[in-house]
Amino acid sequence: MIDLEALCAERGLRITDQRRTIAKVLSESDDHPDVEKLHARASAVDPKISIATVYRTVRLFEEAGILDRHDFGDGRARYEAAPEAHHDHLIDVETGKVVEFVDPELEALQRQIAEKLGYRLVDHRMELYAVRLDREEKN
Repeated sequence: MIDLEALCAERGLRITDQRRTIAKVLSESDDHPDVEKLHARASAVDPKISIATVYRTVRLFEEAGILDRHDFGDGRARYEAAPEAHHDHLIDVETGKVVEFVDPELEALQRQIAEKLGYRLVDHRMELYAVRLDREEKN
């Protein structure tokens, strides 16, 4: 679990009670919530947190580099604490479930492809969109 509150302090961000609550909810999330889900979770802790506060806070956290924004093709911006280590995502297009994974062979292949094309890979983001085989076979 990444401690977003500690990262806020490291980056010199002023941490209000509402930001602390939003940071805690994000730190404890095991999914990639959108702003509406994040608001529902944060307002369950502090009913005074408005959706506008959540929008402002995620934008602030994103600008500070402590939160990553994703668009997994469902029309909603979804968020996760900026990971300490790189990982990729597989998105179940039927349920919206996001599976994080790391594959060293795939990472090496991406570097090789960049080098073959005359580049040094400095960063990448991979998102795989898939349907579970066991559901596909039933159709």
